[in-house]
Formats: sequence, C-alpha cells, structure tokens
Amino acid sequence: MDLNLKDKVFIITGGAKGIGRGIVLALAKEGAITVIVGRNQDDNNLAREAVSALGAECICVEAELSNPDECKKSIDATLEKYGRIDGVVNNAGQNDGIGLENGSYKGFIESYHKNVVHYYLTVQHALEALKNSKGVILNISSKTAETGQGGTSGYAASNGARNALTREWAVELLKYGIRVNAIIVAECATPQYDTWIQTLDNPEETLKKITDRIPLENRMTTAEEIANTAVFLLSNRSSHTTGQLVYVDGGYVHLDRALIKE
Repeated sequence: MDLNLKDKVFIITGGAKGIGRGIVLALAKEGAITVIVGRNQDDNNLAREAVSALGAECICVEAELSNPDECKKSIDATLEKYGRIDGVVNNAGQNDGIGLENGSYKGFIESYHKNVVHYYLTVQHALEALKNSKGVILNISSKTAETGQGGTSGYAASNGARNALTREWAVELLKYGIRVNAIIVAECATPQYDTWIQTLDNPEETLKKITDRIPLENRMTTAEEIANTAVFLLSNRSSHTTGQLVYVDGGYVHLDRALIKE
C-alpha cells in the first residue's frame, strides 16, 4: 500500500536510537524526509547514514530537549531547510526512576522536562507550519500511565500527561484539520531497555518473566512493529483517526492476566 508519504517532512525527537530510529527508517522507506532530533550528534549521524543507505533524505539537529530553550532549534532548522512540516513525532524520553518514596521535587520536575514538557514545546513551535500543511502529531507514550510500575512517579505522570495532551490537542486542533494520536508502548526491545535489564541482578531470568507476561507470542514488541503502526497513523490512509491511544503491546495492557504463564 502506498502511504503517500513521499517527500513529506517529519520531525522525530529521539530519532537516533530505539523506537525513534525505527520510525525514522520506516518513514525513509516510504520516501519521506526525516529530521532527527537528539542530544548526541554522533548517534544522530549514524541514523542519518542508515537513512541515506535507503536512498532517502534526512537532516539532524543536535538538541537537549530537556532544556526548554533547545526545543525551538529543530523547528527553525526544518523550516529553514524545507519551508514546511508535515508531522511531528514526539518520542524522546527516559524512564528515569524518580519515585515517590525516594524522589524529590527537583527530580520530579526534571523528569517532566525530560519526558513531557518538550512534547508541548516542540508542537507549539511547529504549530503554524502544521496548520499550513494540515499536518499530523504522533505522541509515543507508555503503559506506565495505566498499569503503574513502581518507583517511577515522574515517568508515569509524564506519560499520563502525554495521553491527556493527545486528546486535548485532538480537540483543540480539529478546526485546522490536524490529527493527533498516540502509540502506547509496553515492553519494547530497545538499546535503553537492554541497558536497564543488564543493571538487574538476574537479567536473563527477569527478561523471561517479563516476556512470559506478554500474551501474544510471549515476546517483546520490536521497534519495527511500533514504527509500522506509526507510519500508518502519520499517513493520510488514517485520515479519519484522531484522538486515539493505540496500543502496540502484544495484548500486555488489556488482555486477561489469566493468560500469563505460570
């Protein structure tokens, strides 16, 4: 199916690794132009090389999005280069373990800046361009907002805010024809996830316990699977879909817990 994404311009925050990189590459395969935003330019450049190998166009913007002053850089660079923005994918973030019992005001607020404040600011800076293109916004979110995880109040609250903003923006932007959706991720295999697993006492045993709880095929979701849904939601093939929280999680959040292996 042709998703009609050729030469459309998409900004992807956290686009150098993991889910973001998967979305960048999936868009590149459809002929879209991607703008990778990330804090490490070496990582950004590696992702750009992968895009170039697919014959697609890409630019990179080095930005620390937890700093509000940095959030405008990607928008300015994109408009200077291409003069348009067809979509924004808010993806950058970190499950930083800022809990209630062992957290602090400073840590909690910093977690919000890492995980949701830049979602708001990036879209706000891009809004005029999105109005002009009748563009699309896609927020990547996490099951922690609904299931809880323990010890990660900042991240869970940020994801609750991501979900709420998805629906709030979908309503506010109806008059401009701008669609807004979110993908909810549960257990997805990414470099960040792999790093976290290795910090545990029994990483292999813990990973098996996790995958045993994923109803469909008892395995992790892949970044490519998230990306495949993302490109559909970014395309006009989903032209009447807005305000939706789409779960790409192998049934983790909603299917009966009785399915869990003993």
